[in-house]
Parts: sequence; C-alpha cells; structure tokens
Amino acid sequence: MKNQNQAKAAGRYRWTALVAALVLSGCAVTPAPLTESERQATLGADRQAMFGSQEALAGPVSLQEAMARALKYNRDFRVKLMEEALAQRQLDLSRLDMLPKLAAGAGFTARSRDLASSSQNVATGTQSLVPSVSTEKQSHTADLSLSWNVLDFGVSYYSAQQQSDRVLILQQRQRKVAQQLMQQVREVWWQAVGAQQLQGRIDALLKEAEAALADARQVEQQKLRSPLEALNYRRQLLDVIRQMGIIRNNLAQAKPRLAALMNLPAGQDFAVAVPAGMPVPALGLSLERMEEMALLHRPELSEARYMERIGALETRKAVAKLLPGLEFSVGQRYDSNKFLVNHSWSDAGLRVSWNLLNLFNAGSIKGAAQAQLDLAQAQRLALNMAVLTQVHVAYLDLQGRSRQFALEKELSEVEQSIFEQNRNASASGAQARLPAILADANAVFSSLRLYQSYGDLQNAYGQLGASLGVDPLPDSAASHELPALTAAFAGAETQWQAKVATAKAAGGAP
Repeated sequence: MKNQNQAKAAGRYRWTALVAALVLSGCAVTPAPLTESERQATLGADRQAMFGSQEALAGPVSLQEAMARALKYNRDFRVKLMEEALAQRQLDLSRLDMLPKLAAGAGFTARSRDLASSSQNVATGTQSLVPSVSTEKQSHTADLSLSWNVLDFGVSYYSAQQQSDRVLILQQRQRKVAQQLMQQVREVWWQAVGAQQLQGRIDALLKEAEAALADARQVEQQKLRSPLEALNYRRQLLDVIRQMGIIRNNLAQAKPRLAALMNLPAGQDFAVAVPAGMPVPALGLSLERMEEMALLHRPELSEARYMERIGALETRKAVAKLLPGLEFSVGQRYDSNKFLVNHSWSDAGLRVSWNLLNLFNAGSIKGAAQAQLDLAQAQRLALNMAVLTQVHVAYLDLQGRSRQFALEKELSEVEQSIFEQNRNASASGAQARLPAILADANAVFSSLRLYQSYGDLQNAYGQLGASLGVDPLPDSAASHELPALTAAFAGAETQWQAKVATAKAAGGAP
C-alpha cells in the first residue's frame, strides 16, 4: 500500500512538473525580427501584387483614362473599398446576434477517489446513513440547449440598425475619397500636359542658352567687349539657364505623381493625350440652386444624417436596456453516470431578470444618449454652414480663375508674337542672340503660366462640382473593366451638364 501511495505521489509530481514546464516555456518567448533574406523574398510577390494585375498602357493617357485607372487601381481607394466590405461583414455578424443561442456541449470528468458521502440527523447529530456513492469516477456528459432573451434581441436589433447606418456612412466616405481622388488626378494630369508640351521647348532653349554662354565666355576671355558689358551679358544668360532648370525640375515631377495616382511604377515613361483646345468650363446655375444641390448631395451631410439616426437609435437602445429581461430556454441533456435511472432528459425554463440599479441610473443613461443625439444634430447644422461656405468660395474661385485664364491667354499670345519678331530679327542678323533668347524665355514663362492657369481653372471647376456633391462617375457603368470605366468618365461630363441644365429648367436642384 505504501508503494502504491508513493507511485501515485510520483505521478502527480510528474504532471505538476510538466504543467510548470509548459507555462515557463510560454513565458520564455522572445521577439524574432524578420531577416533580410525573408524580407527579400517578399519583394517579388509584393511587386506582382501591386502592378501585376492591371492593364498595360496602350497609348497616350487621356484625362478620362487617368481617372478610370485611379478609380480601379489606386491603393488608397481600394483600402476604402475593403473597409466598406469589412463593415458589411460586421453587419452580417450583428444580424446573427438577434437569433436565439443554440449551444452544444460535451465533457468528460474523472476523479482519483469515489465521491462518497454520508448523512447525519439534524436533531441528534448522529450519522443516519452509511457512506455511499451515487457518481462514477469517470463519466461522459452532453447537452444541447436553445435559449432566447427578449431584451438581448431588442438591444441587438437596434445595434444591427446602427451597424447598417455605419455601412451607409462608409459608402458616403467612399464617395468623398473618390471625389478627392478625381480632383487630384485632374490637377496633376493638367500639370503633366503642361510639362509634356513645354519639355522640348525648354530643352531647346537651354541648349541655345548654354551655347551662347560658351560664346560669351570666349568673348570675355578675348576681351572683345568691355568687362562690365560682358559680365552683364553672361549674368543674363546664367539667369535664364537657372530659371529654365528650376522649371524643368518642377515639371519633371508631374508625371511621377500622376503615375502614383494611377498605380503605375514610378519609373515608367508614358505620354498624356494633349487636348486640341482649352475650352472654358462653366456652370449655368445660380448660387441659390447650387446651395440647395449641395445640401442634398454632399456626402459629408449624408454621413451627418446617418450619424444623427445612429444617435436616435442609441437613445432607444438605452431605454430598452432599462426594461426587465425575459429568457426562454429548452434543452436536451445526457449523462453516462450508471447510478442515474434516466441517462437522458429534456428540460425547459423561463427566467425573468431585472437590474434594479438601472432604475436609479435611468436619468443618467437617457441623458447621455440624448446628449449624443443633440451633438449629432449640432454637428450636422455646423456642417451645413461649412458646406454653404465652400459652395460660395468654389463659385468665386471659378469666376476668378476664368478671368485669370483669359488674361494669361492674351498675355501668352503677346509674348509669342514678341518671340517670333525677335527670332526673325536674330536669324537675319539684325540683332544679337541675347534678345531672342530672353524673348524665348519670356514666351516659355508665359506658356507655363498659361497651362498652370488653365489647370487651376479645371481644378476650380472640379472643386465646384465636388462642393455640390456631384460624383465624377455616373451612377452606373457598363462594367468595372478599364475601357468601360474610361467611356463612363468620358460621358460623365455630358451627363453632369445635362443634369445641371435640367435643374436650371425645372427651377430646382436635380
């Protein structure tokens, strides 16, 4: 008997030592940074994931194709799409919370000694029953139960409605991100147009100025002119070269920024499709109609309305939590204990519970929910004011950009004419090379300002559309393929103008 007790004690000691070893091994985990080879192995897969699944460029990129590529391939926009998909999955999960709880369980129990017990007489304190057992040392149990709490159902119902509004909020945020993305594409695309149009002319001017500078240095060394005149001549040429170099560096950044928006490799060379003319965009709506249109269609205001609705549901949910809970339950049980007469049985129950302390906190709970609702309403009204201000600012900015572009266009025509006159005079030998170079530089500056002014005009036009809540893409496209999206963007401008014209004719917002 003594040997058996020692063996049992040794077994318990081994099990205790094993458990302690497992616990200590878990505490001994240390950070394991990625090695350079592991990071290197992911580079190819990452590059393939970033650029491998998109269509290659087939020619010069138009503004509509640039917008379509940004909408389809831009990584930041795809993150917003994934956030919306995640919110939809969370909505599906919140709907499951309204269902009854169906739980299945199974278990095994084992004891080292019998669960023996005896009884004693309450009055005399003497033992009235010899020690006996009614439970096996080892037993198997299983159960299947269905329960449904009415209070939890009500709270889950309001929570699911709130989650559905959050999905709609993410859709409005997706609209906002798309509008901002299209604005960036519009702005950078026109910068790329100006860079492409002026790149060759700037390179030719730099080449001519550097050749004239080399001649000026020789003239200065040979002292064919007075020192002051030679230095002034060389200073003017150096100033032209410096300014042209700065312009060329700035213009060279336009295409890489456009490539990033379209999710193209940064080093990929491509051309933009230069439009035939520079038409002046305009909207034929009064400020009153624009204000109404913005208040109806801005995604921020729609988001604020959904937030207000979430606040109202939060008030209802707070009130529902104050009510008593009613829970129904049914189940089927099984126990392998041989001492039981019935190894399997069914049960049902009804339980009412009420947290009475909530009655004392009812005012605070309802007050907090109402404060959240009041805050959402105040935020929506403040946002209304901000939106109206943005509409007025965008409208005035478009008017100012239109006037500035008309002035830059006329000035550019004058500078080009002066350049032609100086170039002809220099070619005929009637004057030196410097006046022609300076006139060419002024013409390049004027052309640059013209493209920048037109780009600002187009950006102001797009900003006004965004301030009105007009989506750059129509409500529906033929498909999500790149050609279909490009065609949809090509027709979006026409539909936008038609929508505005309909609103103007009807005397109201579309």
